[in-house]
Amino acid sequence: MYRKPASADVPMIFKSSYPAKESQGMLPSTNCNQPDTRKKVVLKRKVTLLRGISIIIGGIIGAGIFISPKGILQHTGSIGMSLTVWTASGILSLFGALCYAELGTCIKKSGGSYTYILEVFGPLPAFLRVWVELIVIRPAATAVMSLTFGRYLLEPFFIQCEIPDLAIEFVTAFGITVIVVLNSMSVSCSTRIQIFLTFCKIIALLMIIVPGVMQLIKGETQNFKNAFVGKDVGIMGLPLAFYSGMYAYAGWKVDLFYLNFVTEEVENPEKNIPLAICISMVIVTIGYVLTNVAYYTAITAEELLLSNAVAVTFAERLLGKFSLAVPIFVALSCFGSVNSGIFSVSRLFYVASREGHLPEILSMIHVHKHTPLPAVIVLYPLTMIMLFTGDVYSLLNFLSFVRWFFTGLAAVGLIYLRYKRPEMHRPFKVPIIIPALFSFACLLMVTLSLYSDPINTGIGFAITLTGVPVYYLFIFWDKKPKWFRTFSDRVTTLLQILLEVVPAEENIS
Repeated sequence: MYRKPASADVPMIFKSSYPAKESQGMLPSTNCNQPDTRKKVVLKRKVTLLRGISIIIGGIIGAGIFISPKGILQHTGSIGMSLTVWTASGILSLFGALCYAELGTCIKKSGGSYTYILEVFGPLPAFLRVWVELIVIRPAATAVMSLTFGRYLLEPFFIQCEIPDLAIEFVTAFGITVIVVLNSMSVSCSTRIQIFLTFCKIIALLMIIVPGVMQLIKGETQNFKNAFVGKDVGIMGLPLAFYSGMYAYAGWKVDLFYLNFVTEEVENPEKNIPLAICISMVIVTIGYVLTNVAYYTAITAEELLLSNAVAVTFAERLLGKFSLAVPIFVALSCFGSVNSGIFSVSRLFYVASREGHLPEILSMIHVHKHTPLPAVIVLYPLTMIMLFTGDVYSLLNFLSFVRWFFTGLAAVGLIYLRYKRPEMHRPFKVPIIIPALFSFACLLMVTLSLYSDPINTGIGFAITLTGVPVYYLFIFWDKKPKWFRTFSDRVTTLLQILLEVVPAEENIS
């Protein structure tokens, strides 16, 4: 079940049952005197600079900017310190983005930090990275973001009463289904929709920023007086504050920037990846800081801590009848984040399967749609289980330190490659001080969180270690029983027939 796919492993059904269609270019010509003009079954380079920017912004801006202000204020104790953490989180994210830009352009494979860790530290750490992402982080993150989408979408219809949990869950399940179908059908369609949803995200922020700036012009600055006076939370509160800040900037994804997951589908990746990352992070950082400044022009620190929906509370104060538009745009913002997350993390599973770290069916491509269909839909049942059964919020808190450990580990890998493989082609190269500062900041947050929240950190560590026996039993161990290999091959063949997928062919260019 866990082995690297090869062309010889393609079941006979996909070698003979489809008639040759030269117009579609799916199979080689039967005329041996004519050149082979078929199209390879591979991921196409359809992600332009604009689409790349939309993927990154779409993955970053989501529910975080509407949830994290409360968490950051709780753990910093004052408005001034909370704005400082928002700014520092943006700078830290930019440093991480620049590190991933270099890694993404010198290691031209999809998969983000999984691929970088695999390249530098070997298969076991890389497997643990993808293991935690597959079984908990991504399904739970998708469920959390989708639940926020469902709640805000229903908000205008339940103004005078509490929204039933069952209604939220059904609307959420429908939204997840739509996104999975879109990503299964077409890369171009999902990225075009993402561009539209990205503009919706920006509109949602502008609906808060513009009234907030107008408040500042009117002189509504009373909440900023003595901005650094407040509850003293000490240095141990900072890791949790930064976790909230980085959640808003990076969603629940380990990798800071989704575009590196899809390197193989980006046009001119040496230029467009670093450009898309830098442009996106500047836009997001400025937008987030201004959004929080806007919040405090109409809401006091005490009122913000008591609010369960900061954006709605702000809109009710300043927008009047137009306040109903805010939850709609927040819902679209969350919808875009889920779409971007599924689009990107499916490429992580695709690459991990191609390396033999996940079942080989996940490395196969649909013969007509040219999408990694199995890698997309594998998230669907896991997400539904999280949606209807688990306390996903607590589960995600358990794994905060794991996400930052692997993110920092990838930055350490960049430093290692600089000294051990100086001959590597690096179209984009950052000053060495940037990965040094970024990896130090990540490891510092992880270390301090051991003291700030030892119980949740310990649980996250234990969940990560469950991947060790799985790795040695199903991946490292080559001499598996014959019955196990036979069963695995039959399941893979059946799934290929049902899903109409084949192993990706090498792209000759």
